[in-house]
Amino acid sequence: MTGDDRDGQPARAASSSDRDREDRLSRAAAALAAAEGMVAAAGPGPRRAGGRDAGSVAPPPDDPAAQSPEADPESVARAIVLRQLSMAPRSRAQLERKLRQRGCDDDVAARVLDRMTQVGLVDDEAYAEMLVRARHAGKGLARRALAHELRKQGIDQDVAEEALGQVGAGDERMRAEQLVQKRMRSLHGLPAEVQTRRLAGLLARKGYSSEVAWPVIREAVGAAPEHQRD
Repeated sequence: MTGDDRDGQPARAASSSDRDREDRLSRAAAALAAAEGMVAAAGPGPRRAGGRDAGSVAPPPDDPAAQSPEADPESVARAIVLRQLSMAPRSRAQLERKLRQRGCDDDVAARVLDRMTQVGLVDDEAYAEMLVRARHAGKGLARRALAHELRKQGIDQDVAEEALGQVGAGDERMRAEQLVQKRMRSLHGLPAEVQTRRLAGLLARKGYSSEVAWPVIREAVGAAPEHQRD
């Protein structure tokens, strides 16, 4: 399992990869503060409805302020990125899509994101590791489903494989057992074939292979009190 104390599993001691990850997150936090300072020091951009300027919140592409000759495209792009990152971690590909949606030039977007990557504010490795930990522990996703999630977010295959290394075969088996045990509480009293079918559907949706799913399901259904013979 991961280092988080979830589902009753004890947290393991911090590894060097955990410490490296914390270092990256600390650097990213410092870079965010520095980047926000750069935006503030640049002064207010073109005003928009409600009194905000392009240096703090970028105007939407159909806002006349976005077309102002006074607008600095890189400042606007940087503000969009900072706002996105202030709401939740993002992959570089997600930020590229958002900048394109907001009408930013591809070259401008590339320069801004390159700089953000250099200072550690955009970090696909840290993002991928975070996503794998969160979705495996929180949603119970298996490696196959996690790989699909990483592809959707535009994570490079090598980076994805490294992040997926956090979830081993034993972790998958343990998480599948937890999911099945939880679901069995709501399936109590149903015929064994119904329980089996519903549990199989649950684990399939979470990305578990049949090699992992079926032994766990057979064990859980076979141990159910309603299927025990006197």
